[in-house]
Amino acid sequence: MPTVVDKVGRSLATALGIELQGTDTDVEDKIPGGGFAPPTDRYIEERVTTSEWIREQLPSRRGVVGYTKSLFPCVGWLQHYNLQWLTGDLIAGLTVGAIIVPQGMAYASLAKLEPQFGLYSSFLGLVMYWIFGTSKDISIGPVAVLATVVGSVVEAVQANPATKGAAAHIIASTFSLIAGFIILGLGLLRCGWIVDLISITCLAAFTTGSAITIVGSQLPALLGIRGVRTRDPAYKVYINTFKRLPNCQLDAALGLTALFALYAIRHCLNKAAQRYPKHRRIIFIVNTMRNVFIILLYTMVSWLVNMNRRENPAFRILGMVPSGFRDVGVPKLDSTIISNLVPHLPAGVIVMLVEHIAVAKAFGRISDYSINPSQEMVAIGMTNIMGPFLGAFASTGSFSRTTVNSKAGVRTPLGSLFSGLIVLMATYFLTSVFFYIPYSVLSAVIIHALGDLISSPNTLYQFWRVSPLEVIIFFLGVFVSIFKGIEEGVYATVGISAVILMYRILKARGSFLGKVRVHSVLGNHIVGERPSRPIGEYKSFEDSVSAARSVFLPFDHGDGSNPRAALDSPYPGVFIYRFSDGFNYPNANYALDHFAEYVFANTRRTSPEQFERRGDRPWNRPAPQKAHQGDQLPTLKAVILDFSCVNNIDVTSVQCLIDVRNQLNQYTAPDVVDWHVACINNRWAKRALVTGGFGVPTKSGDGMSHRWRSIFSVAEMEGRRSAGDYHKLSEASSQSSDDEESMTGSDGTAVFKDKSSSTHVEEKFIERPRKGVVIHSLDKPMFHVDLTSALHNAIANVEARNESRPPSESDS
Repeated sequence: MPTVVDKVGRSLATALGIELQGTDTDVEDKIPGGGFAPPTDRYIEERVTTSEWIREQLPSRRGVVGYTKSLFPCVGWLQHYNLQWLTGDLIAGLTVGAIIVPQGMAYASLAKLEPQFGLYSSFLGLVMYWIFGTSKDISIGPVAVLATVVGSVVEAVQANPATKGAAAHIIASTFSLIAGFIILGLGLLRCGWIVDLISITCLAAFTTGSAITIVGSQLPALLGIRGVRTRDPAYKVYINTFKRLPNCQLDAALGLTALFALYAIRHCLNKAAQRYPKHRRIIFIVNTMRNVFIILLYTMVSWLVNMNRRENPAFRILGMVPSGFRDVGVPKLDSTIISNLVPHLPAGVIVMLVEHIAVAKAFGRISDYSINPSQEMVAIGMTNIMGPFLGAFASTGSFSRTTVNSKAGVRTPLGSLFSGLIVLMATYFLTSVFFYIPYSVLSAVIIHALGDLISSPNTLYQFWRVSPLEVIIFFLGVFVSIFKGIEEGVYATVGISAVILMYRILKARGSFLGKVRVHSVLGNHIVGERPSRPIGEYKSFEDSVSAARSVFLPFDHGDGSNPRAALDSPYPGVFIYRFSDGFNYPNANYALDHFAEYVFANTRRTSPEQFERRGDRPWNRPAPQKAHQGDQLPTLKAVILDFSCVNNIDVTSVQCLIDVRNQLNQYTAPDVVDWHVACINNRWAKRALVTGGFGVPTKSGDGMSHRWRSIFSVAEMEGRRSAGDYHKLSEASSQSSDDEESMTGSDGTAVFKDKSSSTHVEEKFIERPRKGVVIHSLDKPMFHVDLTSALHNAIANVEARNESRPPSESDS
């Protein structure tokens, strides 16, 4: 009974000229060829509605509670915290804390900031991450690549006449604050999937290009060369540095020896770990402390050399580092600075997200846990929003420190808190020690840390084996980073990858499938439903015929199947077309143009075209030639669309299907083409096809009810006798031999009598009327569960159509 809302809606639709689809309630009327419906429960699928979609999008009360809890993942594991976890977190936290102090000060120089700002940036991320983060291994703080991007932003803003006098730390804090709000918004909206748009090739090109660029920017400081502008493109920095090699200062002696010592220590300790596996963890912790050891050693050397010449040191040293947090306060926001920052934000946000989440995912897979990318965005966003209140610049997850944290045995995200306490102590009590640290040694630490970011030749070889085109993208990204800049390199790799992805989508076309009979063979025996029990030999014709099944493969063997496998046409005039990469507006025209061309090339018109006058023939249709080869081709009967690779379709793709259907109906007139859809797996896609008139037999002038045969796929109904019961019964029957005599009782009991004894073994099989359920809705018989069902239906109705015609009109 229609409701008031339905009546009002229909009246409004009539007034607006909207044609509503019918909503019949009589099941039998909705089944084409109603008498041919299977003896099952009548199933008519309810149409998916817009209100249903809206309800799915609106959060439920449970969803709101779950969302709130997900913002604070620490609540889930803190209640289980124990002493063993505390021990692991404490050791790992102290180890990472000792590493991040010198690294933070070194990376501050990349950001064009004073060393203390590196300490500020190292502190807050460590003490906040455990509240919001979902990775036990990640270590948030300054990283070389992001610091370089920040340094570029600082220089670009200061070069603008309107912001020429702006302080570097104010520019860096503003950049961190705005980027943090952007990332926090993405995280709260649960947009973690955005990171998946960045491919591994883009990431590898970005890290490699960035590492080469940063190494070039550190060479002048390593060698004590003055007058080289390190913000030029990397190739210019290398050229200018090599030109000034004769001007090296004493800094080179410290920097080069420190760099050599770092690599030597790592090599020796790695060999020692292989030789003494029992002490591998201790050796690893010692190995991770090599940066601290080298800095302390060369700081001592610097103190001995410069303790009496603090005002005029023999080489460049770090100088005075203020203790404590001297820049605590509300960040100063300037609209002019913000407007100049906007062009640099995309690159900064990409670097912060990609580096952090890629590292977190990698270590999650290693340690067998999963991270939540959206929640990681929340952690990064909160860190970069709160950091500027202490004077920090932008920070994100570090690959090198995360590796140390994981191998040092961290157990929970709370380990980062202990690292933060180490930074806090260094900020207040160890700043006087930092005075004598040589700049060249800090440059050596940076260069040493960047060595692992450069993709190895073996990695590139693996890329080449998987996808040669992506190796070209990699080198393009690296070259752009070296000859233009890191930001441009990021845009280049992401942009080129997006263009190639779009091209592949646009040019995605399907393939036509042929049929071949196959068997499952184990050795020389044919395997049935149970691989452990062969049903016969492959050479036996009777066994091979009974166990054969039909599969469908591309005619061009583009899937790599054996070209020697002879594929048959599914049926004369019946075509199976599989979409290869979705079916949406970008590729709908291209895919269906390919489809139509193939169909026209492999069929002939049902009736010859006749024109009253010669000039009525369209210019693009040449007159048929006598004894034309196409006369031997079949006429088009049916089309089967394989939607196994299609999840969603849109208005454009449906309209393209309608246009092709109309084109083919003209081609086959006065006959019509049956359109079958197999393997459809989305209700909205089904609704879209139904709206376009698909899913039901094509209407024709000769009436279709007398000829249409609906073949449905029927499954065993839950609660009824299952297929397993039948299998069990057949297995029990097959076990009877010469020594056994089997009988079946009147109540369905299978009785086995051992001839050597009087023992009766009884097993009860409950005989019930066999009842099934149809898989797809009865009123949409053109939707099929698989290709075999679709082909059976197409063939049955093509033959039924031929039987209903006079013999002279039947298609041979």
